[in-house]
Amino acid sequence: MRGVLFTQFYASWRSNLLRWKQYSNRNFSMTRAVIKFSSEDCGICHKMSFYDQKVIEELGLQFVDVKMQDTATYRKYRKILLTQYPDKADMGWPTYIICDSPEEDFKILGEVKGGHPKGEFRSRLQAVLAESN
Repeated sequence: MRGVLFTQFYASWRSNLLRWKQYSNRNFSMTRAVIKFSSEDCGICHKMSFYDQKVIEELGLQFVDVKMQDTATYRKYRKILLTQYPDKADMGWPTYIICDSPEEDFKILGEVKGGHPKGEFRSRLQAVLAESN
């Protein structure tokens, strides 16, 4: 009798756990990312590439590198860039846009423009993240 009760309990518990995982994956799978818009011709963009991805990933964020010459990747993230800069007039090189869910209905949290030393770059990203929390 004890074995039957345990088996029923375990089956019920496992079923509830699987439902919770499906629910949580569907409703809480927001990705926070930093999208770097840069150009292959930009010297500062190249200099930042030595540490920007590492800093971003250390902060627990996804890194997306969009070179303006890579038309397929640019088309994928163009909507985010044009939301922040409709005519691209005030963009810096590079421009890092911090956003939630870049693959879906994104929400822009902030940006970091231009070249910065590694420590200052990290501080600016942390400031944007602190403002959004």
